[in-house]
Amino acid sequence: MNKYLYTFLVLAISLCFTDTAEAGNPDRQGEAGAGQLLMNPWARSAGLHTMTTSFAGGVEAMRINPAGVVRVQNTEFLFANTRYFEGTDIALNAFGFAKKIGKNGAFGVSLMAVDLGDIPVTTEEQPEGTGATFSPSLFNLGLNYAHIFENKVSVGITARVVSESTADISAFGFAIDAGVQYVTGPQDNFKFGISLRNVGTPMKFTGQGLSQQAENPGPIPYELTFFQRSQQFELPSVLNIGGSYDFVINPKHRVTVVGNFTSNSFSRDEIGGGVEYAFNSMVMLRGGYKYTLGSQLNGGVEAPIYSGVSGGLSIEVPFRRGGTTKFGIDYAYRHTRIWNGTHNLGVRLNF
Repeated sequence: MNKYLYTFLVLAISLCFTDTAEAGNPDRQGEAGAGQLLMNPWARSAGLHTMTTSFAGGVEAMRINPAGVVRVQNTEFLFANTRYFEGTDIALNAFGFAKKIGKNGAFGVSLMAVDLGDIPVTTEEQPEGTGATFSPSLFNLGLNYAHIFENKVSVGITARVVSESTADISAFGFAIDAGVQYVTGPQDNFKFGISLRNVGTPMKFTGQGLSQQAENPGPIPYELTFFQRSQQFELPSVLNIGGSYDFVINPKHRVTVVGNFTSNSFSRDEIGGGVEYAFNSMVMLRGGYKYTLGSQLNGGVEAPIYSGVSGGLSIEVPFRRGGTTKFGIDYAYRHTRIWNGTHNLGVRLNF
């Protein structure tokens, strides 16, 4: 494949994605469900406000751009914990695995669970609480396959199962993520990526929790069980388009400039950028800023929770000098307009 075919492939996929995704629509805000699909538990990409569409690799790419999974070194394990909106007692726990298959393929698995803590049970008769608690279960499981063509164009797809439930009510859905990454330049400096995420089946809650005891409306008084019908809801589809450029100062120093545009089907569009500095591929510092278009309209009442600033740090060291097995720790912080920000912490193992 020559450079003209690469360019054609990238543009063709771009047009397909653009036609498939709907532009940001503030009139549809709040109409989508399964918000867990928009949460990012991985610290390395969170430090750049999830704007790594063009160069995300390994396990983290399953959440950002499935095409990047194929850029895993050989085998990668990643564990992560997130204190989501510090002060709300919400936590994200995630695990991911990615492995090369042959020369040009890669397979990956990722699992994320949302811990909402214990919520008091309230009823119409006891609005202050019955003394009991319940804990909703929210998780999603993704299976990925990615393929790379001559180290220039990679494509990938992730199939994801989504579940949300309590003891007596549940909803299940199925989503597809797809993406492409293109790399060029004398040192593979320039990277471009597109991903379309969370395209899938509508979800709908069902179960005994939607039933209610009431009197028979007829002349004979006795109790009947009535089932309420739950309205189905769509998944929060997202289109990401991003680019980045690596300024390789020398073999030990690299500075990467990142830009990204996000089109949300059920909220306003977002645009942002960031910078990452790497020393000897062992220490990485990063920071980003993301702005929601139109967020200052109506006196700023629609301003997002994330005010725009993010930052992070990664340390990755080999187990022995010259070895290929590496151990890494990632941390990220994202400022929020209310609460005390979001903290991501991840531990990775590459070999």
